[in-house]
Amino acid sequence: MEKIANFYKVSYEQFEKDWLATFSYASKEEVFEIYQQIRLPQRATKGSAGYDFFMPISMCVNPKEIIKIPTGIRVEIAHGWVLQLYPRSSLGFKYRFQLNNTVGIIDSDYFYSDNEGHIFSKMMNDSVDEQVLELVQGAGFMQGIFLPFGICEDDDVQTVRNGGFGSTNK
Repeated sequence: MEKIANFYKVSYEQFEKDWLATFSYASKEEVFEIYQQIRLPQRATKGSAGYDFFMPISMCVNPKEIIKIPTGIRVEIAHGWVLQLYPRSSLGFKYRFQLNNTVGIIDSDYFYSDNEGHIFSKMMNDSVDEQVLELVQGAGFMQGIFLPFGICEDDDVQTVRNGGFGSTNK
């Protein structure tokens, strides 16, 4: 296997800013404790393709409810590779738990964005059985898979990213 990436935590300052923008009721002491407990993504087995992302806090997700999760994670990826994000298979199967944008795409240059490449996840419990999904702090909820990609032979893009979500569409 080719080794092409490294996961890191975003800085505490970036995490605190993003967490409080998402969960304004949290105290700075709570945010610090959450940050301290963030686990870097990892594979569960030698044969696993996906790197599990872990819940920073426990929460219940009601049917049709959408949650936004600042993961506290960033990833440095070699040029020519992309990280694709999906729900954990079991959660998708049991609850129709899914990313709101269907598949998350983390480009290699996102690492250098103004927000430190902080990976967020916006997910929905799309259960048709009216099941409440209980996500426990430290449990895997999403997985990331690294894939190579190609470009067109006449591609001559020289633009450099300087921003977060949707920044290449400005």
